[in-house]
Parts: sequence; structure tokens; C-alpha cells
Amino acid sequence: MSRMPAAFIGHGSPMNTLETNRFTSAWRAFGASVPRPRAVLAISAHWYINGTAVTAMPQPRVIHDFFGFPPRLFEFQYPAPGSPEVAAEVAETLEPEYVGLDRDSWGVDHGSWSVLAHVFPAADIPVVQLSIHAAKPAQYHFELGRRLAPLRERGVLILGSGNVVHNLRLIQFRQPALAFDWAERFDAAVKDTMTREPAGVARMESHPDYARSVPTPEHWLPLLYLAGLCDAAGERARAWAEGCTMGSISMTSYVLGDASPAAASALSEGAASLPDPDLVPPEATNT
Repeated sequence: MSRMPAAFIGHGSPMNTLETNRFTSAWRAFGASVPRPRAVLAISAHWYINGTAVTAMPQPRVIHDFFGFPPRLFEFQYPAPGSPEVAAEVAETLEPEYVGLDRDSWGVDHGSWSVLAHVFPAADIPVVQLSIHAAKPAQYHFELGRRLAPLRERGVLILGSGNVVHNLRLIQFRQPALAFDWAERFDAAVKDTMTREPAGVARMESHPDYARSVPTPEHWLPLLYLAGLCDAAGERARAWAEGCTMGSISMTSYVLGDASPAAASALSEGAASLPDPDLVPPEATNT
């Protein structure tokens, strides 16, 4: 089996699940460009707990872990199977780090299914999720990414889902084309590092715009797994689906390996289509 690519996708609003915009079009092109994986290992910003665990149930539940959105989003289902076998492989690959096998607690949250709904819309590829250990520093997540590398040789597509810049306190719902200068600077600095020396991303906390761009780490840390995979492969990442939206959200995504550049060419001009701010007020969202 050929080595699978790996990716980090800036997922943004859960409403992207239902939208056709320049970002979701790029996600669909990415899914069409990669070999069919044996399974997807998703590392979502929204499973952020005090431990490292992997979902290990044959049929994970679809978690609607947000509020304040239209009913049709709560009705959305992504009934992909799980894979206890792949979950066991993940745990074994990360030894001696302890990885709990979650057989009945979590499932597939919107950080994963909002993206996979476009990448693999048939929902026929097994999905397992790896939690993000909230008590561990950036270097821990980078090292776990490095150690996940053998899974790429076994047909597993490793997919991080978060946002490089994710500051909900400063978000401007009514200005989808807006990008604050500090958000653009940090996004550009991360791009320079990921495409030149991915290992340096683990040290980005010293960047002067880090505090405003990453006020909480859960959406940032999935990128560290891709950086670790890049380092293990001795390769750089490529940026695609680039850009910021609503002032303080970066949608820039990255890929490692032989995925077609068709994903990048799928981007259209103009701002992404975004949810109606009258339906989703800033105080009632979990973008």
C-alpha cells in the first residue's frame, strides 16, 4: 500500500458542513485527489481532554457539540463506521505513551465531520479520533505526530482539524472578508515555518502575535501533529485553502505528501459563504 498523505484543515464554522464556498470546494477537491484510505485518524480541536485516548467503537455516534445554530445543522448525520482494529494500532504505535481505548464515551465531533462531510461525503471510510491532551505542552503533541508516521504506510489518512488563528472574542461575523493585520501576520509566519522548517512550529509560542491568535490552544494543537509528521518524513508541508475570515479566524490548510494540487486550484475568488450572523450571534457559537 502506498504511503498516505496527511493534512491539517482549518475548519472554521460548523455551518461549513452545509455551505458551498471556496474552502469547502477545496476540501472536496482534496478528498478527490488522495488515494482511498483504509481509515481516517482525525485529530479534532473539539476533543480536548485531560488524557490521550482514541475512539475504539465499531459505530461512533455523531456529536453535535455546539449551540445556537439552525436546526438543519443539528439534523446532519455523518454515519461513518469506526474501527476498533485501527484504534488498537494507534495505541500500539504511540507506546510507551498510554493511549486509552474509548469504546463508549466520545464519537465523531463537528471538528471532524464538518470537514469529512466534504472530503469523503459518502461517509463510507472508517473514522477514529485521537484526543488532544490538554495538560501537555506543544512539544508533546509534536512528538506524538512524529510517532504516528508508520500509520501512513498502512493506509491511514491522518487529518488534523482546527484553525491556525482562532479568536472568538474578536470575531466579526458581519465582515467575512476581514482579516486583522495581526491575524494575517501570524498566519503568514506559520506558513513560512510549515513550508520551510515544520519543526519550528512547536516554537511559535514566542511569536508576538501568538497570544491574540491562539488565546486558547485547542484549535492550534492539531497543526502540531502534522508538523511532527513532516519532521518524521523529512519533508515540508504545502499550504492550500489559504486565507482569514471574520477578522480573527484563519482557514489556511496544509498537506504533507502526494495529494494533488487540485485542492488549491479549487479555490474561487472572493470571501467564503458564511452563516447569517442574525442566526448565529457571537455569544452563541462555538466556531
